[in-house]
Amino acid sequence: MSLLHNADLTAAFDRAARSYDGLVGANPGYHRQLRRSARRLGLPGAEPPDGALPGAGLPGPGPARGRGVRLLDLGCGTGASTAALLSAAPYAQVTAVDASAGMLERARRKSWPRGVSFVHARAEGLAEAGVTGPFDAVFAAYLFRNVSDPDRVLARVRGLLAPGGRIAVHEYTLSGRPAHRAVWTAVCRGLVLPVARRSGDGDLYRHLWRSVVEFDTAEEFARRLERAGFVQVRVLPLPGWHTGITHTFVARVPTAEEQA
Repeated sequence: MSLLHNADLTAAFDRAARSYDGLVGANPGYHRQLRRSARRLGLPGAEPPDGALPGAGLPGPGPARGRGVRLLDLGCGTGASTAALLSAAPYAQVTAVDASAGMLERARRKSWPRGVSFVHARAEGLAEAGVTGPFDAVFAAYLFRNVSDPDRVLARVRGLLAPGGRIAVHEYTLSGRPAHRAVWTAVCRGLVLPVARRSGDGDLYRHLWRSVVEFDTAEEFARRLERAGFVQVRVLPLPGWHTGITHTFVARVPTAEEQA
C-alpha cells in the first residue's frame, strides 16, 4: 500500500482522533519520551517570576527580552506534545498548530493554562493562518515524515525563529542499522497494526510503518537541518525500545552576530 498524502492523510488523522489518545497511551514511554525531547530544548520558563501564572509567558533571552517566551508546537495532534512543552516551560506562551481538525477538537477539549492557543493549519500554510514569529523555540513531534516537502517546511520554520532561536524535532528516524528496522517492523506488525485494525484506523497506521521505513535515517535528517541553515545540530538517542528508532534533533538559528 502506498503512503497517504495531503488530504487523504489529514482525513485519516481526523478519523483516528477519537481513539488516538488511547493508542498512544498504550505505547510504552510515549509521553515520557516527548517530555524528554522538550526538556532538551533547554528552555527558559520553568520557574515563575513574581506573580506569574502558568501560560502567561516569561522574559526571554536575547532578542526575546521584554516579552514572554513564545513557543510553536508544530503538529500538536491531540495535545501530547503541547503538554510536554508545558512540562518543560510551564510559564511560556504556546501556539499549537495541526492540520487535522479532528485532532485539534480533541486537544481543545482538554484543560490548558491561559497563553496556550490552537490553530488549524498545515505546516506549509502557517503564514496564511496568521501564525507569525518571532518564536523562541519550535517543537515538532512526529511531523516531518508527514509533510510533502520537509525542506520547505524547515525553511519556513527557520524564518519564524528569532536569531538564536531553537528547534527540537522528535521523530521516528531509523539509525540505518538493520536490527532497528526489524524491531520497528515487529512492533508495528505485532502490536500497532492489530490494535489499529480493531479501531478502524488500519490505513493510518500502515502509513505510519511505511513512512518511517521510507523516511530519512537519523544521520540524513541531521544533514537536512544543516542544509536549512540550522547550526549546532545534535542527534540525541532515546532509551528503551525507542533506541535506534526515535531520536531528538536539537539545533538553533545563528545569532545576529553569527550571521553578520
